[in-house]
Amino acid sequence: MIKDNHRTDLIEYRLEQARSAILEAEVLIHNDMFRAAVNRIYYGMFYVVLSLALKYGFGTSKHGQLIGWFNKNFVKDGTINTKYGKMLKDAFDFRQKGDYATFAEFSKDEVKEMHEDMKSFISANRGFCIKAIN
Repeated sequence: MIKDNHRTDLIEYRLEQARSAILEAEVLIHNDMFRAAVNRIYYGMFYVVLSLALKYGFGTSKHGQLIGWFNKNFVKDGTINTKYGKMLKDAFDFRQKGDYATFAEFSKDEVKEMHEDMKSFISANRGFCIKAIN
């Protein structure tokens, strides 16, 4: 069991990881490293969802379970717009493709759009984490 002060520190750490992932993805896109950028885009979103899970006491080592929990507790009940559930699922699917598929390719425009989605996702969901730690 995580103590409240440690939980707050970990939530803030995960949010910082999300902010860093935004910048990391920008550098990777600028250098035409699209598969790596897709990875950072997904993980930026993932870190925010981890922050939410920490706040609400949900723990898992499975990405699919975490995404399911997010959809059930934030998207399905209308707390957050359904587009964010789709963004997270798409980012996860693209990350899987980039990490594991043979000859996975992404276009610069496609990855730039994903990066914009990532920033929107992080901004929209970060507020729930900030409220959670205050």
